[in-house]
Amino acid sequence: MLSTLFSVLFFGAWGQKTIDPSHYENANSFLYENVHNKKIFSAHVKPHWFEDSTGVWFIEHTPTGKQYFQVNYADMQKKPLFDHERIAQALSEILSEEVSAAALPIEDLKVRQSEQYELTAKGQPYTLHLEGYQLDTLKPKKAESEQGISPDGVWKAYTKDYNLHIRKTGTDTTYQLSKDGRRWYEYGTYYGWYDLMEGEDGERPEHFWVEWSEDNQWLYTNACDMRQAEKMYLLDWSIDSLYRPQLRSYFRGSPGDTTMVYMEPVFYHVSSGKEVRPNLPRATHINTIDMRWSKTPEVVYLDRLSRGFQHQYIYRFDLNTETLDTLYHEESTTNIDGFTYQLAEEAGLLFFLSEKDGWRQLYSLQLNNKKEKRLTKGEFYIHSIEKIDQEKKKIYFLAAGKEKGSNPYHQRLYSISFSGKNLQLLTPENTHHRIDLSPEGQYFVDNYSTVNTPTKTVLRDLKNGKVIGQLSEAFLHQAGGWKGPEVFTATARDGQTTIYGALWKPTDFDPSQSYPILEYTYTGPHTQLFPKDFNSAYWLQCYAELGFVVLVVDGLGSSGRSKAFHNYSYKNLGGNLEDHILAIRQLGEQYSWLDTTRVGIFGHSAGGYDAAHALLAYPDFYKVAVSSSADHDHRMEKAWWPEMYMGWPVDSAYHEQSNVTLAAQGSLKGKLLLVHGGMDENVNPSATFKLAEALIKADRPFDMLILPSQHHGYQGAYWKYFRKVRWNYFIEHLKGEVPLWDIEKTN
Repeated sequence: MLSTLFSVLFFGAWGQKTIDPSHYENANSFLYENVHNKKIFSAHVKPHWFEDSTGVWFIEHTPTGKQYFQVNYADMQKKPLFDHERIAQALSEILSEEVSAAALPIEDLKVRQSEQYELTAKGQPYTLHLEGYQLDTLKPKKAESEQGISPDGVWKAYTKDYNLHIRKTGTDTTYQLSKDGRRWYEYGTYYGWYDLMEGEDGERPEHFWVEWSEDNQWLYTNACDMRQAEKMYLLDWSIDSLYRPQLRSYFRGSPGDTTMVYMEPVFYHVSSGKEVRPNLPRATHINTIDMRWSKTPEVVYLDRLSRGFQHQYIYRFDLNTETLDTLYHEESTTNIDGFTYQLAEEAGLLFFLSEKDGWRQLYSLQLNNKKEKRLTKGEFYIHSIEKIDQEKKKIYFLAAGKEKGSNPYHQRLYSISFSGKNLQLLTPENTHHRIDLSPEGQYFVDNYSTVNTPTKTVLRDLKNGKVIGQLSEAFLHQAGGWKGPEVFTATARDGQTTIYGALWKPTDFDPSQSYPILEYTYTGPHTQLFPKDFNSAYWLQCYAELGFVVLVVDGLGSSGRSKAFHNYSYKNLGGNLEDHILAIRQLGEQYSWLDTTRVGIFGHSAGGYDAAHALLAYPDFYKVAVSSSADHDHRMEKAWWPEMYMGWPVDSAYHEQSNVTLAAQGSLKGKLLLVHGGMDENVNPSATFKLAEALIKADRPFDMLILPSQHHGYQGAYWKYFRKVRWNYFIEHLKGEVPLWDIEKTN
């Protein structure tokens, strides 16, 4: 149907108005490369801490160029990191080319509280002597592999003939540790997600991986068992010198498969060569057993999430006695998503985040008696443990939705004692906070903003959150009257839960006009789309400039809220769009300039599933969709995603939620464009082809675009091509105007 696509794009229908070329010009002006530090400056400032822990340096972007600044802890004053003119002159001389002080070509910089720095410019490393601004050329360091070297440097681990060996450095003394390795049962390696092999029996890309204990006595690795693993396949048409496609294969399990890649954890005692394996169920590559070394010699911690993601375990394993002790077990009737823990062995504690009591909260576990304590309680969501200070007995974490009247997606930094007392808010501004802690744990840099409140970047004291000084502030420059998106709320399908979204309007917005609605979707239950900060303010503005009101919304089933909120999507990924429809209808009642009879939708990957599902499951509401790189039938997907969110074993829910199933029922009414990369080893294009087959058999018209050489993400000229096709598809079919192809000529 590709020919159909291009006939529509280029010829249109008689009597249609051709789009005003200025819309393309405006849309292009809001692409990332034309906005980031060109229209919006310093929306996020990244701190770089001095290597000797005496200060912080950062780059501030302005319309006149970029400047390097520093704050030393000694005086806490913001000042230039160096004399920009003098370093530009020094670089000009040594590079034999003109260097601007406002655009220093520095690629890497190491700063200490001393009279010399190290930097790299044009790929060459130099030492900068601040006294005199002299640059000395450094010899590039040899890229010697540190892989497999023991902490004391005495041993180097390596693989030979699929077995693990060690060699005493500087000698020819070697020992073979594993004995039964062979092709497809390999030690000292791992499963590579993007391991493409040529043909059916091609060689897998080489991988090496081991971990040494701090006392140099134990070596940890995996035996990677691929003997029974099934493969998926691709045809590579992109090699110019070949006139037949090249077959590519890769190991990938689908939901419910037992023919998977298995990862078996193995430990070796270096001096004796003893092999130790924990007595645990075999783990596939989607639920591998993770290991952490204890401070106690010969003790490790193992954690395992069962197949189906309904049982979480943490074990303590004694390598000497081979005793396995279960420290923690959690069970869920749906899934366990986002469980994480950190050790504080000096205090005899383990801290973890869990949703088991309805909200993701912080818990402690005593290592000696397994006594568990809930440290936080409330209807809010803890996103991450940022730091555990065992000396001060404090935990620092990011949480959202705790403060009354706050947006549930805006994260703030808190501290709490090991006992669960003295909870302290360290970032009081009612915004989203992105924080970066100093290595020594005294200070942190805080970039705080909302999607329509410009970022302020400040240095704070970690003990109380007090602002020591402002480092930078975001601002707009020649933005053409642009304003950030409008945040809105709506009521979800349960009739009581408030859900959040955002609207982007054209810069020439006229409330007396009626605008078609274009929704960007990604209802992956592990994330959210709500734009939290100013750095994402212009995210979808380019689509609005084409004459649409653009919308995102996070309905029931997405993450970052309560466990009950999250569970709406379990075995019901296709149902997430119900709240989107409700939100759009509520907005239509509120705003006369929204045309709810013209709603389009687009998304990629899981969002591509949403986009096609919208037209197939809700054909009377959504009219146009562009679905790219989508997992249309979860039975054909990689195993971990569906088994986490659709359940395991595979049941009828998979069939009911499949876009292929819906297509066979002939429900498609609107205009659908299917897009896929021919070399997509993340979401295999087979489900897109199967959906196309179902639509043909159901006699439903659709369009298709295959990018033969592209993987899951489209790159370079292919991305620009696809973006132009997607813009024009909505201009033609949703806006009702004749698009242009050579849009670069309109600029």
